[in-house]
Amino acid sequence: MAKAGNQRVDNPHGGRLGMWLAHHGYSIVASIGRLLRRPGATLLTTGVMAVALALPLGLWLALANVQRLGGALASSHEIAVFLRADVDVAQARALATRLQARSDVMEVAVVAPAQALAQLRQRADLAAAIDALGEQAAQAALPSMLRVVPRGEAQGLVGALQALPEVERVQYDAHWRARLQAWLGFGARVVQVLAGFLGLGVLLVVGNTVRLDIQARREEIGVLQLLGASDGFICRPFLYQGAWYGFVAAALAFGVLALAGVALQPALTALAAQYGSNFQLQGLSLQAAVGVLAGAGVLGWLGAVFVTGHYLRQTRPGVG
Repeated sequence: MAKAGNQRVDNPHGGRLGMWLAHHGYSIVASIGRLLRRPGATLLTTGVMAVALALPLGLWLALANVQRLGGALASSHEIAVFLRADVDVAQARALATRLQARSDVMEVAVVAPAQALAQLRQRADLAAAIDALGEQAAQAALPSMLRVVPRGEAQGLVGALQALPEVERVQYDAHWRARLQAWLGFGARVVQVLAGFLGLGVLLVVGNTVRLDIQARREEIGVLQLLGASDGFICRPFLYQGAWYGFVAAALAFGVLALAGVALQPALTALAAQYGSNFQLQGLSLQAAVGVLAGAGVLGWLGAVFVTGHYLRQTRPGVG
């Protein structure tokens, strides 16, 4: 009897899995090499795709920055209630307690003159004026104020606040914010439509590029088909090639957006300074950037899938 240590146990499943993984690794490396061997054509293809990706991404970033500049949506429902000059802080707190008991009021905050003065001092264009006027005089000129957050529709509450004897003026600026949000919603829908059309363009660009590569290697593919190679074995290098096109195009799109941000930031800084703000453009977060890379890779993969699948169906031995 042969010793157990000398016995050979074949594992066809393990060998098949190893070959499958090895071919995936070969396809990844081969697809990268094919792109690097033609840097001019690769740059041209990925450049077109990068512009197609950068357009909706840039518009989406612009909308996100405009929304951030316009303020949070929650603050758009805030009602500013300016009290009469003869209403002191204690009376303002008593009024806030009464308003808090209303069913149509979610929250009431009292802003004393000292707090309002501290907030005004944060603006560079007003700090000098406050110093010239004097701390005591500036604080005496400021009335107490209530910040009221309504619960639901605020029009009825605004009318009730205006009728209070302690109230001098009510400011409710949600109308322009509602219009801004409507425009931002419309812009978001435009981004979605534009991204759909340009995503289709990316699919077509990748598909046409991969089709040309397939045509250049049609004899090699014909030999593999005659030898019985599966469609997956033949398609795999082209699929990874399409995915690499997507990844490189997304990276170039990030570069285009970064250059656009650098070009726009000085003019935006000068504009924001006129309003006493230090607003800065915000780019893509890490999570969003990873999502864009993954999405671009999937688009490139799908473009290659459609072309290779159609080609192999037409050239499979026995077809036609």
